[in-house]
Amino acid sequence: MKDGFVKVAAGTPKIRVADCRYNAEQVFTLMREAAKQGVRVLCLPELCLTGATCGDLFLHDTLLRGAQEALATVMEATKNLDMVCAVGLPVRCADGAVYNCGAVIHKGKLLGLVPKTCVPQSQSRWFVSGAGVRQVTLFGTAFAVRPDRVFVCSSLPELIIGVELGEDLWAAQPAAAGLVKDGGATLMLNLSANAEVVGTAAYRRGLVTGQSARLVCAYVYANAGEGESTTDLVFAGHDLIAENGVLLAERRFATGLLISEVDVSRLMFERRRIGQTAQDAGVERTDFDLALSDTVLSRHINPMPFVPEDAGDRAARCNEILCIAALGLKKRLEHTGARTAVVGLSGGLDSTLAILVTALAMKMLGRPAQDIIAVTMPCFGTTDRTRDNAVELAGRLGATLMRIDIGEAVKQHFKDIGQSMDDHSVTFENGQARERTQVLMDIANQTGGMVVGTGDLSELALGWATYNGDHMSMYGVNASIPKTLVRHLVSFVAGDKAQEDSRLSAVLEDILDTPVSPELLPAIEGKISQKTEDLVGPYELHDFFLYYALRWAFPPAKVYRLARHALGRQYDSQTILKWLKNFYRRFFAQQFKRSCLPDGPKVGSVSLSPRGDWTMPSDACAALWMEELETLR
Repeated sequence: MKDGFVKVAAGTPKIRVADCRYNAEQVFTLMREAAKQGVRVLCLPELCLTGATCGDLFLHDTLLRGAQEALATVMEATKNLDMVCAVGLPVRCADGAVYNCGAVIHKGKLLGLVPKTCVPQSQSRWFVSGAGVRQVTLFGTAFAVRPDRVFVCSSLPELIIGVELGEDLWAAQPAAAGLVKDGGATLMLNLSANAEVVGTAAYRRGLVTGQSARLVCAYVYANAGEGESTTDLVFAGHDLIAENGVLLAERRFATGLLISEVDVSRLMFERRRIGQTAQDAGVERTDFDLALSDTVLSRHINPMPFVPEDAGDRAARCNEILCIAALGLKKRLEHTGARTAVVGLSGGLDSTLAILVTALAMKMLGRPAQDIIAVTMPCFGTTDRTRDNAVELAGRLGATLMRIDIGEAVKQHFKDIGQSMDDHSVTFENGQARERTQVLMDIANQTGGMVVGTGDLSELALGWATYNGDHMSMYGVNASIPKTLVRHLVSFVAGDKAQEDSRLSAVLEDILDTPVSPELLPAIEGKISQKTEDLVGPYELHDFFLYYALRWAFPPAKVYRLARHALGRQYDSQTILKWLKNFYRRFFAQQFKRSCLPDGPKVGSVSLSPRGDWTMPSDACAALWMEELETLR
């Protein structure tokens, strides 16, 4: 449970209708198996101690007593398990009515009974709604049966459990909404017995994931399965685990356990970020305690969190991002009345994406591609490959190409300031970058246009940009697009254009195959000598760090843990830690560059714009983060 991870499970035992002793054995056997696998919270189906299909037997005292005895058996058999479990049974209260309840147990003790409030017509013959508070005596002790109850873990305060049953999820005002709003529940358990007919699986899946998204919570849905009566209906054991709109695990047509981990700390952060705080209004709070331990992660962590793993989703995301970025630029060109859009075209990934977005914006405006001025500015480190690709790309897009060799201008500048051509220090590199930006700005002035920036989100996070050089533009279309996503966007266009323009597709593929480099140091035998990822680290790692450190505000230790889990096959722990330290060091030291960024469209959940998305003083100290990093191994 350290780092906020809690291993949870939805369990579907194989039962016998009305055989409470047998069902109790199946339930506590499943609970023991869950405990062996490290589960700390287990949700079991509605009425699983009796079977949900008992019909009029629910009115018989014999069955009701059998259910209570089965619960006592389960509690006794699991009194040494440090695990919270919600199990379903019918309960007759002091008022004589029978309620469909979830019993929440821990270490052999009954923490509370939660009744179903939205009783469908098919069940109203036997059960009444549990809205309000009822009293029941079980095992010689009085218990309140109430739906407005949450269960709070004292050792991990972010773990607050709410319980609802079956159709409570379908209600216009689901019980979960009140438990989250007023009680702060971060983990909802649903004990269900929902029959399987054609189309219900997709609807059920949508409900569970949608509810977890709306309420910013984790949701575990345990459904009845094999063993229920098939007189009229079939129950498929469709179990689901979701977190904040993301389906973590799913299973149908099976019994046993569905296991994953939910991150309650992440959920609490998101609620703080959006201003969703518990009202603490009229919800009963019951405390319990779980021993803290490391949770072995089994849930999948996308190694490239900015890039969808499914090919179809990835294509749709790429198309959407290109449209958003182009619409932003379209508006800016319209508003300023710019006659041209000036792009510095290096033959690298970032400038390639920038000109592709610019071409799309011009198309949206109904303007010719010639209004794009693509400027290639070879200097000391430019290779034939990147120069030729830049020329070919501009030609295939129909842009106006300008070639301006800046070598002599840079040499004159170095002579003016006394910079030796043999001194390949930061001045040697930045002098070229600033000269290129000056050329672009002046051409924009000459043509009544505006400079389209090429720098991406990853470079901004690392400060891998020359201040007042490539750091500056009049509109930065790549500003919230990380490097790993830049690559997929260019690849998407290459594939999309393969049949329409094979030569354009070919040059894009070659650009994708070219090492990422600013080309500011002299080439060696005509090949790139300066590879960015050798200097600052792999962008695959930095984008992972960026996502979890900024989007979710995870501390360094948790970012490191997740990186090892997601990327441990590609990089060893020492490599990950080395570049993680570099990420934090550079991120804090380079904030001054981000404090004065040009405008640019936000396309995803992470942006470093100083105009609201990321506000941070330029002299913030990294000491606390670096101290934590030094404890990691």
